[in-house]
Amino acid sequence: MKCKVDSRCPNLREAVEKLLDAMNGTRDCCAIIRHMITEQTQPSAFDLIGGSAKLRELVDRFYDLMDLEPEFSVIRALHPTPLDGSRDKLYWFLSGWTGGPDLYTDRFGHPRLRARHLPYTIASAERDQWLRCMALAMQDVDIEETLQERLMQSFYQTADWMRNKQG
Repeated sequence: MKCKVDSRCPNLREAVEKLLDAMNGTRDCCAIIRHMITEQTQPSAFDLIGGSAKLRELVDRFYDLMDLEPEFSVIRALHPTPLDGSRDKLYWFLSGWTGGPDLYTDRFGHPRLRARHLPYTIASAERDQWLRCMALAMQDVDIEETLQERLMQSFYQTADWMRNKQG
């Protein structure tokens, strides 16, 4: 069966729109192809972290800190006891989010992060505790410093978007 490129195909339009967004709207075909090749040859954050075992170690350290350190008591109170399900879900989500296997999506479909977090009050204090806990976890499991900075920028954007309460 041959693949037929049809400009009316919504999947093709969506893919092209995403690519154009990533390329800041350029219509330069050579630049787009260079971007696609670079994107496919660059190691993913998942690979740079160290793959599934290191990502699991990071997630486990994150939840260990949340469970043990009083400074994270506010975000700990938002999670169930025990933390096993939360650990798995964050690991599955981060696996796909960092460019590894889409474990979360395979199990639950689209993450719909904001919608899934709406039942919980999340203000700046909760955002900041989550970010601090993750920063400490990355340090504790020896994630490379440049990668920590890159991930923290992305984590901040996502965590800030989760806020649903002033303050």
